[in-house]
Amino acid sequence: MEDVKKRIGQKIREARKAKGLTLKELGVKVGVSESVMSRYEVGGQNLTIETLQKVADALGVNFDATFK
Repeated sequence: MEDVKKRIGQKIREARKAKGLTLKELGVKVGVSESVMSRYEVGGQNLTIETLQKVADALGVNFDATFK
């Protein structure tokens, strides 16, 4: 399970950086704090499907294509 969380976190980080967003900016768009967003990216906190969809929407990426 840890590998899955880390892999998803890495994909979030890559997409965030590609969009030129900071952790704080993405967190605001998703509705979470910068520190929570950081924990998502390092795989240290579980994401719900709903939150992961919010992340995908905030990044403007396709949920299935990005996080499968």
